[in-house]
Amino acid sequence: MNVALVTGASRGLGKAIALQLVKDHGMHVLINYASNAAAAQQTLDEITTAGGTGELIPFNVQNKQEVDTALKNWQDANKDKWISVLVNNAGITKDGMFMWMPEKDWDDVISVSTKGWFNVTQNLIQTMLRKRAGRVINVVSLSGLKGVPGQTNYSAAKGAVIAATKALAQEVAKRNITVNAVAPGFIQTDMTAGLDEKELSKMVPMQRFGKPEEVAHLVSFLASPKSAYITGEVININGGIYS
Repeated sequence: MNVALVTGASRGLGKAIALQLVKDHGMHVLINYASNAAAAQQTLDEITTAGGTGELIPFNVQNKQEVDTALKNWQDANKDKWISVLVNNAGITKDGMFMWMPEKDWDDVISVSTKGWFNVTQNLIQTMLRKRAGRVINVVSLSGLKGVPGQTNYSAAKGAVIAATKALAQEVAKRNITVNAVAPGFIQTDMTAGLDEKELSKMVPMQRFGKPEEVAHLVSFLASPKSAYITGEVININGGIYS
């Protein structure tokens, strides 16, 4: 059975992606979360209700020791399995104008996206290289491509992961490992709940926010054999706002 790890999978995009991987590919999904155990359990309950399997794997992506310990413990307990699909979804926003931004808001946002990406990906890429197969899918953002005012920290963080996606893809392509990114625009999640959806939708050619499930379908495709010759790509999913 193929195993997928989705970081930040307790809600929003991560939850939708975890459910889609189960529905489309019958994967056993490891649901990572940092603090919201109740929401993560709800994701697992929905996976079970849908006839799938999964388990919770709590760790803070920013802490390399936590990441390495959690993944080693899982591998030791599941010697007949390996994680063939990694979805780096964990990320946070702490928006504010750059000139007034506290240093901690910069550090935290950069750390979750970039150090978190490093910690989890470097750990799991070792097995993928040995197995000569694997999928790494990074959830980035429109912010990392065009820059969004009030999100200099988030734009910098996601821009860094976009560049890392392109570089790593070239390093591991010979081993049949693909590394791609999906860049959502405005999607209906907790992260956008405080935004004026009606007003912001006017900026989008499709005149609406996207749904988490729409992003999840794209991630599911990139996790499938159908995407075997696609690597190093950043695929926009934003209703035409950055076309």
